Amino acid sequence: MSLYSAGVEYGIHCLLYLVDERGDSREASVRDLAELQGVPQEYLAKVFTKLAKARLVVATEGVRGGFKLGRPADEITLLDIVTAIDGRKLIFDCRDIRGRCAVFDGCAPEWATEGICGINAAMLTAQKRMEEALDQQTILDLARRTGRKAPPEFSGQISGWLSERKESRAAGTDSQHIAVTRVDE
Repeated sequence: MSLYSAGVEYGIHCLLYLVDERGDSREASVRDLAELQGVPQEYLAKVFTKLAKARLVVATEGVRGGFKLGRPADEITLLDIVTAIDGRKLIFDCRDIRGRCAVFDGCAPEWATEGICGINAAMLTAQKRMEEALDQQTILDLARRTGRKAPPEFSGQISGWLSERKESRAAGTDSQHIAVTRVDE
């Protein structure tokens, strides 16, 4: 079982698609992003509601509307996204069982229970390091890494694909389009 939901993965991927090759924000609808990635639109809409509440994305209005980044890509960290979608999650929940050892016969000695539990301390350190690592990586960092890996034409293909969808909605040829609604701030 993973610590973070599928929504975190979907959200990070979506924000990557909202960054162009220069690091500027693109605009896309939730429907188009769901179709682009083959993920459930209804679930992705819930993810975007959370991203918008955290002001990581902003809704744009009109038939061509969608979402774009709420701030520059180099200011949106992976920790921002994780926290917006899943909230703050602890990787460990200490049950303080150190005083329950059978040899203590129900009366744990002070040495066994004083101070912070060593296991809990180790897990808190791991949590802190994981969050620091997520906080040090931005969407722009990931977009650049992906850009170096992908063929040069990939970013243009994504832009073209998203533009075609937007234009078909504007022309009224996309009968399945579901309007983007603003998220209460």
